[in-house]
Amino acid sequence: MTTVLVTGGSGFIASHTMLQLLAAGYRVRTTVRNLSREADVRAMLRNGGAEPGEQLSFVAADLMSDTGWPAAVAGCEYVLHIASPFPSQIPKDENELIVPAREGALRVLRASRDAGVKRVVLTSSFAAIGYGHPERQEVFTEKDWTIPNGADVMPYTKSKTLAERAAWDFIDREGAGLELAAVNPVGVFGPVLGPDYATSIMLVEKMLNGALPGVPRMSFGVVDVRDVADLHLRAMTDPAAKSERFLAVAGDFMWLIEIACALKERMGEHARRVPTRQLPDWMVRLARFKDPAVKQIIPELGKWKNATSEKAQRVLGWKPRSREDSVVATGESLVKLGLVKRS
Repeated sequence: MTTVLVTGGSGFIASHTMLQLLAAGYRVRTTVRNLSREADVRAMLRNGGAEPGEQLSFVAADLMSDTGWPAAVAGCEYVLHIASPFPSQIPKDENELIVPAREGALRVLRASRDAGVKRVVLTSSFAAIGYGHPERQEVFTEKDWTIPNGADVMPYTKSKTLAERAAWDFIDREGAGLELAAVNPVGVFGPVLGPDYATSIMLVEKMLNGALPGVPRMSFGVVDVRDVADLHLRAMTDPAAKSERFLAVAGDFMWLIEIACALKERMGEHARRVPTRQLPDWMVRLARFKDPAVKQIIPELGKWKNATSEKAQRVLGWKPRSREDSVVATGESLVKLGLVKRS
């Protein structure tokens, strides 16, 4: 049985990826910063319909330390490096994100090379593609790279860009035959398996719980976490994925007001608190003084970007589900887990 390492096992993308690996018959090893998280991860997988037993094992490893990584990669044919810090607020020092993202990727690649791993799939992001550029009408593709010193580049965006750049440089200079592929998702939505979920999901949770007076005038790409996991598996084994990047996006980018309307139209009473008023930009700018998390979206107000997954569909046969289905699946799972107010 082939063993696959998935880093950051408690994460949203990682848990769905492990579900698909287990269903496909792989033996899965995953890293967590503390082994006390094993019970939480297994609970999330149970919510996803899996009882992996001994088919799943755990190793303690941290992106900021060499400890544990040799044991994590030992005997693995593939490594899916999904772990990366994604904060809900802008850190005071951008290096709080940049250093673990970049050094963590290099640490995983180095250990993988030394252990004779065949291929690493790096979970990068649209953040490494579509920022720092002048406003444009043409869609972004895998040929584009974020310009790290651009005016709209936030610390998270910079961390993903520098981490992916460092990974490709490592393969070119020191890879010694190790293969690399990158998956670059846009905003990841879809079924939540537990209370530990992606920052992108918090937006839907806030909408459903009436925590937003209205929606900012901003747009972003949407993709389902199940399709992101599927793309990881395809990039892991398909010979055509070697040395390639793959954008993961389902259709055109959506305005936030479109996401709100999709929830309203398909979730009935559960979506009664979802706002359908679009906030003027000046009001959002004022809100940043009350809520520091708002600072991250200020550069994106009113901007329209778009990207295409034509390459993933053509090269790997990937077929994402619709944007609306992903958004609604997010909301329905939050209701099921009791994370949406009843009264």
